[in-house]
Amino acid sequence: KYQVILNLHHRFLNWRRRIRDIREVRAIRYRERLKKMQRVGDILRYHGNSDEVGCFVAGRPLSRRNRYFEVTIRDTGVRGMIAVGLVPQLYKLDHQPGWLPQSVAFHADDGKLYNGKTVGQQFGPKCCSGDKIGCGISLDPDDGQLTVFFTRNGTEIGSVDLPDPPDALYPAVGMHSLGEEVLLNLSAEWGPEEDDGQMIVDSHEEDWSRLHDVKVTGTLLEYVGNGKSIVDVGLAQARRPLNTRFHYYELEITDAGEKCYIALGLARRDYPKNRHPGWSRGSIAYHADDGKLFHGSGAGDPFGPCCLEGDIMGCGIMFPRDFNIDDDGDDWDLDVVSKLDQVQNDLYADNDDGNEEGEDLEGRKVMVFFTRNGSVVGRREVALPVGGFYPTIGMMSTGEKVKVDLHPLSG
Repeated sequence: KYQVILNLHHRFLNWRRRIRDIREVRAIRYRERLKKMQRVGDILRYHGNSDEVGCFVAGRPLSRRNRYFEVTIRDTGVRGMIAVGLVPQLYKLDHQPGWLPQSVAFHADDGKLYNGKTVGQQFGPKCCSGDKIGCGISLDPDDGQLTVFFTRNGTEIGSVDLPDPPDALYPAVGMHSLGEEVLLNLSAEWGPEEDDGQMIVDSHEEDWSRLHDVKVTGTLLEYVGNGKSIVDVGLAQARRPLNTRFHYYELEITDAGEKCYIALGLARRDYPKNRHPGWSRGSIAYHADDGKLFHGSGAGDPFGPCCLEGDIMGCGIMFPRDFNIDDDGDDWDLDVVSKLDQVQNDLYADNDDGNEEGEDLEGRKVMVFFTRNGSVVGRREVALPVGGFYPTIGMMSTGEKVKVDLHPLSG
């Protein structure tokens, strides 16, 4: 009798030991790995010195049930060397995804596909802040061929067959320069069943080149930052600068949030992401909370009325009549209707241009104007930065939402 009890006791101990071992193996198997990277929630940030590769490998591989993931570029940093792809579980973290055998990745900085080699092949467009890169797998039911495909902003850009894949492929993100930051979505879905209406909403992200602590839903921008200090700025910058054909844009304050720290203005392309428009060099902005105009300084000048929920704020440029700019293909390819021509003529009518012909683009004076609910609030003559002025919106308190129309004067 005692021998039976002793045997049962040993069997129980062995059973507990096996369960513990299984749990330890699973903990190791499903533990994410990262080096020279920092993860805060779903945010991944580069945490090196730009001489070293940073790499993140997810804890679970892609599978039939979970076959796709996405990465949204929040900040390209210094060089935008962000890679998105699939790697084996024990991939070396000091190499970009795609550089080593049995790994494949799409690199945002050059638009190339790296398939187990350090030399890539041209594959798709380069990506910048605001772009969403997706990666997924599909398995041919007939021959078992595994295919890896990549997407950009909801559109598939290409695929590659893996004739000899590893047992499992894990989502991976690589970075290699200061300031790089992405939003990770390991549970994203992809398939032909996607709702067409949702795709239309997502397409508006194409309008923005930089989004920091700002969420885009159609034409609606929503502040998603901390909103606790002056460095918690949410910034949205349009992909294209204002030009002589599309010289004006508007926003409607749909929710003033806690303090209505909303700024509408123009800024140079490389404007700091954590500075409100108007606070730093190469920017000018009308601030809704105090009605002040900020022009490259943290101290604003009294300018117009404060703006509240429901108000429509506008910003535009009155270009000189002889102004010409080579847009390098960045013009908005839309037809201009008579309404735009009429507004342009009215604005240019009393604009005396004292600049000489042939003057360099840098420092060329233009007149920036702001409106509130359809009426001009005021104007300010400023120097146009190299590359032009980009529509830039800032928000800084919880709950703020604005609806943006980047070309309200077009048909």
